[in-house]
Amino acid sequence: MKDLNMKEEAANKFKPFLDVVLNNYKNKLHSIHVTGSALTEDFKPGASDINSILVLNKMDLKFLEDFALLGKKFGKKQISSPLIMTPEYIFSSLDVFPVEFLTIKTIHKTVFGEDIFNDLEIKSADLRHQCERELKVRLIGLRQGYLSSTGNRKSLSDLFMSSFSGYIPLFRGIIVLFGKPASRENKEVLSTLQELSGVDTSVFRTVLKARKDKTKLSIEVLNSIFEDYYKAIEKLGDITDEIKV
Repeated sequence: MKDLNMKEEAANKFKPFLDVVLNNYKNKLHSIHVTGSALTEDFKPGASDINSILVLNKMDLKFLEDFALLGKKFGKKQISSPLIMTPEYIFSSLDVFPVEFLTIKTIHKTVFGEDIFNDLEIKSADLRHQCERELKVRLIGLRQGYLSSTGNRKSLSDLFMSSFSGYIPLFRGIIVLFGKPASRENKEVLSTLQELSGVDTSVFRTVLKARKDKTKLSIEVLNSIFEDYYKAIEKLGDITDEIKV
């Protein structure tokens, strides 16, 4: 499985799923792609799910009905339900989901068929609009989450840990808006973002490390993280709004 360029444990888990899909549905498929942490240093054996995308030649509801039965079997092996798309859907949705397709374009490996994602053209105006909108929405989420936590340490910790992965695609988008290629690894994304924007991303590195090490942070540290988190996101939102595309 080395040819898949995946972490060894991820490749070993994914191969039985790939074999079942190709043995039963090959004629319906345009291509199959692995995406996400299974292709990066952020993969955690035994904890990270393996994500994939099945691109069908055309949407087939009967295929979805049959394929759904595989979910229970492979879900136990940390194979997430794949995203199901068609070429038509992909090309007609680039303006709606530019951040998501930028992430796929940056982190994917085609394991069957044509690589439809590598040459996607994502418009900067669409990317800037989504990044700005979602950063502002996430500021609201941070405020509401902080209030809802009522000072509870676990609630605050969950707020930061669970939301972290959602910021990384936005940060990649901002990097691309600055005219630089998007990084694959989370640490590289944070360092590149700080270099380009001037915004201190150390608070995100703190959260990233705490997630990886499963560190229990004190309420004092969490309150400090909230302040730094909020200020950084607010500043990045302003910077994104000012980028000319």
